[in-house]
This record gives sequence, C-alpha cells and structure tokens, in this order.
Amino acid sequence: MDEVVAEYIRRTVLKIPRDEIMGVLRKWGFLSETQLGAINFRQTKDSISQEVVQLCEENSADVKQAAILDIIYDVIEQLLFFLDNNIYPNKRVWSVYQMKKTGEETDLFDFTNFKKKFKRRLQSALKNVTISFREYEDNAIWIRIAWGTPYTKPNQYKTSYVVYHSQTPYVFISVSVLKSNLPLLCQALVVASNYHDIREMELRSHCLNSLKDIVFKRYSQNFQTHYPKQEKNVATENVDVRIIQEDKSEKERIQRVNREVFGDGPQPKLEFAQYKLETMFKSDPKMDVLEKREPFRCLVKFSSPDLLESLKSLVPAGMADAPLSPLLTCIPQKARNYFKIRERKGVLPGSFVRP
Repeated sequence: MDEVVAEYIRRTVLKIPRDEIMGVLRKWGFLSETQLGAINFRQTKDSISQEVVQLCEENSADVKQAAILDIIYDVIEQLLFFLDNNIYPNKRVWSVYQMKKTGEETDLFDFTNFKKKFKRRLQSALKNVTISFREYEDNAIWIRIAWGTPYTKPNQYKTSYVVYHSQTPYVFISVSVLKSNLPLLCQALVVASNYHDIREMELRSHCLNSLKDIVFKRYSQNFQTHYPKQEKNVATENVDVRIIQEDKSEKERIQRVNREVFGDGPQPKLEFAQYKLETMFKSDPKMDVLEKREPFRCLVKFSSPDLLESLKSLVPAGMADAPLSPLLTCIPQKARNYFKIRERKGVLPGSFVRP
C-alpha cells in the first residue's frame, strides 16, 4: 500500500471520535468483521489508527478506498452536527447552487453515466485530480475531489465536497473549493446532470441537513390548533379586568403572528444572515453640503448558533415588536441568507429595493 494512502487513512481515523470509530469502519465495509474484532479499541487513538492501517495494508487499500472512508466520516459528522452543533462543531461551510434547463424535459437519472460524464469533463481540464463517489438511500450523491496542479499530485488533505440530489436541480458545494477550480467543477456538474446553467443561491450554512430542509421545503409550517391551558396568576386578581383583557389579547396576537411567520415546528439551523446596504446621502442642491456623490455602504450581520430559532423567540420575549421585519423572516421562504439592499432610482430617499 502506498505510504500516502496509509498516512491518509491514519489521519482520517484520528479525526473520528473514539466512540464512533467502530461504527464508521463497519459502514466503510472494507475490513472484515474478523479484522474489526481484532482491533483493540481501548488503547489510544494513535494505536488504533496504526492497527487500522496495518489491516488496510493486508487488504491492499488504495486511494479510492481511503477517499470513501473520508466521505463516510463526513456524512456521519454532518448528522451529528445537526443533532448537536455545540458538541460536534463542523468547520465545513456549504453553499447552495441551483441548476436550470432550457425546457421542461426530464431525464431518467443513471448514476453510472453521471459518474462517467463528471470524471471525463473534470479530468479533461485537470489531469491531476482524484474523484470519488458515494450514493446514499435519499438519492444523495456525495462527491469527494482532491485537487492537484499540472505539476503536483492531488492534495488529499485539502479536499472539496459536493452533494447532489438526483432528480432535483440543487447542488451543495463546500466553499473550500478554490476560485480557479470552481468554474471547472460547475461545468462538470452541468454536463453530467444534463442541465444547461448553474447559479449560486446566496444561501450558506455549516449544517447541510438544514440547507436541504430549506430548499426542499421540508421544515414545518403547520399552525398550532391546540393551546395549553394557562395557569391563573393570583397576583392579578385585584387588577383592573380591562387591563388583564388587553394584555391577554396582545399575547394572543403575538402568538398568532409568530405562528404565521415561523410555524410550530423547529426551524432549520443557520448560523448567520448578512445584509449589505447601499444608499446615497442627499441634500438640497442649493446648499451643496455633499461634495462627493459616492454611495454610502454598510454591512450588517446577525449571527447565532441557531439564528432562526433566536429570531422566533424575540417577539414572545418582548425584545421586538410583532411582526418582525420581512428582511429577517423571509430567510427560509426565499432560501437565502445573503441580501443586498439598494436604493430605488428616481424615488425619495429611504425607499429601498428589498430582496
């Protein structure tokens, strides 16, 4: 077995949490149950990785098998991040792309044909590149790409990931892709999937599953029909009934508005939303206070471990008025968390083009 492959397998095993190593290796399927049973998982992770490498040498593992192990670990890491992103932080950031066709024609998806076209297109533009595929039950195709140059071998430690759901126009790409390689990757995707165009959707997150929930409209928007009985507050017995009624009506209004905007189910996990504002300072032409006619620009960024849930809790907590601004609540519906707000041309100051 090549030394580069051995080192790559060793590093991959070291990345996996100790409690998950056995499960990941079993899903990998490259080592037999007898070989897995011979591994002492009570020793240090470094010793475990050395044993795994030794067993892989017996089975003559190649870079393709090592890449599949890395893909499996990445899929499991995404699942663990979705369950608890505080315990399992994922450093990979995903960006959503949408492909388009000129007509309404639909093609039957052929995984073998897709792989052949993708490899041929990418390797014709760049020879030193390693491409690995893995298909999952939810029609998700994971593609792992290790990039090289015309003079260097592919770097197995700085890889790009692509997740494509067949029969849909959506592609999820890890934004670690180099700018020079991104056009090549997009061209290969368009050709292999029989589309004609691809564009970025201005939607990014660490949580891949939440991005899928947004673009596939899988998050809950059902309105609540049953309301829990509120406990009676003894301290309010001597308060004016009109004040109590007004407060109760306002709380009911807030709950209704919040349900209409966010629904009752959990929100998709996004960590940030970014707004770029571009406007012009204006003054009386006779005064000529402003010498320069350049636009004023500023950037506002909201961040939270779970941004949409945080926004959902603002109004009930009394920290914001109901309803919230559409610029904040439209994130899931518009499937984007990057916005540009520009001033309308030929209208009064303060009127903006909203995304």
